[in-house]
Amino acid sequence: MGACARARVLAAYSWDAHLGRLDALLDAGSVPAVALRDRAGGACDDDPRPLVVHVVYRFDVGGLENGVVNLINRLPVSRFRHAVVALTECEPAFCRRIVHDDVRFVSLHKPPGHGVKVYPALFRLFNELQPAVVHTRNLAALEAVVPAWAAGVPVRVHGEHGWDVSDPDGTRRRFQWMRRLYRPFVTHYIPLSDHLLRYLNASVGVGAAHMTRICNGVDTQRFRPGVRGREALAGSPFEGDELCVIGTVGRLEPIKDPLNLLRAFVLLLRRAPELAGRLRLMFVGDGSLRTELEAEVARAGVGACVWLAGERRDVPEALRAMDVFVLPSRAEGISNTILEAMACGLPVIATRVGGNAELVLDGETGMLVPASDSDALADALARYVGDGGMLRRQGDAGRKRTEVEFSIDGMVARYAQLYESLLSAAGRPVPAT
Repeated sequence: MGACARARVLAAYSWDAHLGRLDALLDAGSVPAVALRDRAGGACDDDPRPLVVHVVYRFDVGGLENGVVNLINRLPVSRFRHAVVALTECEPAFCRRIVHDDVRFVSLHKPPGHGVKVYPALFRLFNELQPAVVHTRNLAALEAVVPAWAAGVPVRVHGEHGWDVSDPDGTRRRFQWMRRLYRPFVTHYIPLSDHLLRYLNASVGVGAAHMTRICNGVDTQRFRPGVRGREALAGSPFEGDELCVIGTVGRLEPIKDPLNLLRAFVLLLRRAPELAGRLRLMFVGDGSLRTELEAEVARAGVGACVWLAGERRDVPEALRAMDVFVLPSRAEGISNTILEAMACGLPVIATRVGGNAELVLDGETGMLVPASDSDALADALARYVGDGGMLRRQGDAGRKRTEVEFSIDGMVARYAQLYESLLSAAGRPVPAT
């Protein structure tokens, strides 16, 4: 980091800057409106269950957000209650994935820029809700720990799930400095992968005693293999046992690099044009790159072989309609979609970034390829298309791996244990039942 850039970061995120922002919290007239939805009026003030407030940038379709849904739905309702705060917006359709009626959803509608704009709203909200735990996730929500600290929240947990396109490999010094300057406000960190744990230790200076690695888990009952291999999917143009369907699930955004997958697919068809009769590619998800993907499909003349299915709620069924799953991301933490694909008995081709190598055992449950390398990805696809036995063996191995090592019940139990230990240390024991 250059001297000028470092000076700007320190000016924006120094202790004096934060204290100045906390002073501004006292100015009630500057507090923006807060949109709060409580489906059942909320819990009583004397409810002994600790309230966990989950803070995210946006509560909408995504792997991180799916993890929040799974955690809220599966933590014992007799021991914990929850609220979800989105710095921007809680999407109503996505909120309906929460099965409990006493969960609050708060949308702060934060404008672009530093979160100081919503510090007053967060401070007042935390004072009103009196949470026992504030659990922020990723850098975009990390700044919420400052008003949580100011409001006296005893336990402030921060989860690191991975990086975005602005810092795909975690090397930007500016973001490392930002994390360092927020570190005193965080009680405990939860990195989802060993890769992120090492990053927090080496680049942010978080000691081992203040971190607990908790990997994502997958619901192996909901995500399961098809009864007789690949299954039909409602609306899919790809039918027939002779087909080989390559698929991916994820946002059509630069960080997920769907264009790299499309280019690898087109490259494979150019190398082996005889595959055009049986090779198909399915994208499940939507995003800003959809128009560019459609244009590339048209330019390559592969419209009959590629289906942009859009966002779907039947993701398990979509996965069961594939033969091979690909995650072409430029950066990842611990990918829910990799785990879901493995649980559905699919071999996984993933880029060698972030925590992907902790999930995909190269040569056993799938293959790892360099990021943004269409040639290497096309080579990997060709191996599965030409070797059905390897496809089935690796798919079966991936399914067994999720059952043994990535149980969703085990993940939830680890979160519950960590919350309990941190609350106990803070003098806020969790009810036994």
